[in-house]
Amino acid sequence: MNLEGLTQREDMLRFRAQRNEVLASNIANADTPGYKARDLAFSAALRDAEGAGPALSGSNRLHLDTGRAPERLTTQDALKYRVPMQPALDGNTVETDVEQAQFAENALMYRATLAFIDSQIRTIKFAIKGGD
Repeated sequence: MNLEGLTQREDMLRFRAQRNEVLASNIANADTPGYKARDLAFSAALRDAEGAGPALSGSNRLHLDTGRAPERLTTQDALKYRVPMQPALDGNTVETDVEQAQFAENALMYRATLAFIDSQIRTIKFAIKGGD
């Protein structure tokens, strides 16, 4: 049993929960003039979680910290504006059907990730306790 896989799934669960909040906010603001729909970019979140990217060095104390740990990354790192197919005349970019479909898909993925974590925890408990 690999505990690293469990940690990765916990990160995925955290990402899915944050994305649910963003999508729910979009749906709640579907009638708010000027509201811009947002979404979490999975590729950016994955890249940040893996610590991917070139190794950078700072030459000034005011430069950004390039050695951030994945735990210190914020949702803002992956939060992007959604490009609408047909924005409303009042500037609102929420497309309710798209948001609801994304929310439903993300909720399903959240439950699946939770089931995987539960399965791994049960396997670890079984390995520690042994058979009943």
